[in-house]
Amino acid sequence: MFKASPFEYRFRFLIHVLIFTLAFWVPWVDWIAGLDLTRKTTWLVASSWLSLHGWLGFQAATIVLLVIALVFTGLGAWLRTWGAAYVGSGVVASRSMHGAALLADGPYRRTRNPLYLGTLLHTVGLALLMPPSGAVFAIVLIWVFQIRLALAEEPFLAAQFGQPYLAYAAAVPRFLPSPTPCVPAAGEAPHWGQAVLGELYFIAAFLVLAALGWNFNGQWLRQGFLISLGAWLIARAFLPKPKTATAAA
Repeated sequence: MFKASPFEYRFRFLIHVLIFTLAFWVPWVDWIAGLDLTRKTTWLVASSWLSLHGWLGFQAATIVLLVIALVFTGLGAWLRTWGAAYVGSGVVASRSMHGAALLADGPYRRTRNPLYLGTLLHTVGLALLMPPSGAVFAIVLIWVFQIRLALAEEPFLAAQFGQPYLAYAAAVPRFLPSPTPCVPAAGEAPHWGQAVLGELYFIAAFLVLAALGWNFNGQWLRQGFLISLGAWLIARAFLPKPKTATAAA
């Protein structure tokens, strides 16, 4: 009952975009005036709170929060690129599920869903530039959606591979990565070029935050993220079509 529907899986990229758009826009701020919600960024609100309570000076707080955001977006970009290098960017971008080969290489030896985990980490980092209510909205909905997507894939993969997949699922955590590999490597070679192309948005978003974040200008950063998204949409047109499928995405 909790798994994503075929419609949600097919249009998962658009659903992610919709969640992020609402989180930045926060239209409910105007609808629910009695709650005294703000359109100020979480970055500004949290820095002011830390400074007001004597935890850190305002400038130090903004730097600390930026570094935390960089860690999350950087880890998210790395996990997604690492996973896409093994699963294939064509499979990642596909609207349908695939299951021609059981994948147990790269990050899939430590977590069954590195791509979904990477998306969640990216969301937590990006939440710095959202209003607080939008940040909570995005993190909760993205996290729930990643779980729903993973739960939608698992019955399909179990039907495709049977006991080998069930053994893999029993050994490897669904999300939280194991510090050490849980299964032997299958020997699949990574394809880093197409992985970078396929995950260009996540990589570019991290670079935008790393390059422009020190100016503490939220508008510039949001524009940089939109440009990153546009570049990724163009790059998707050059991704190879999935030739072989995978058991983890």
